[in-house]
Amino acid sequence: MSDRRKSYFNYGKNRAWAENAALVMQIGLTMAGSIIFCFFVGLYLDRWLGTRGVLLILFILFGIVGGAVTVYRQIGDMLKDKHSERNNHGDC
Repeated sequence: MSDRRKSYFNYGKNRAWAENAALVMQIGLTMAGSIIFCFFVGLYLDRWLGTRGVLLILFILFGIVGGAVTVYRQIGDMLKDKHSERNNHGDC
């Protein structure tokens, strides 16, 4: 009997797929985290100030916009890194 474990995921073979899946999860969690955080801030402020949902809606919109800006920056950084990798490999 062999003590060698069967690998179900070969990272070297599926590297591009794994990196893209990680990026998609990061983007989704960034958006969800921003919206949920702002939801609870708006809910707390509404209860504290008695504004009956106005701040909740406002802060949810802030969460959507803030999450979108953060995701835009993340994608821009990722594209810039891939572009610089391509330029570095092309110089060899």
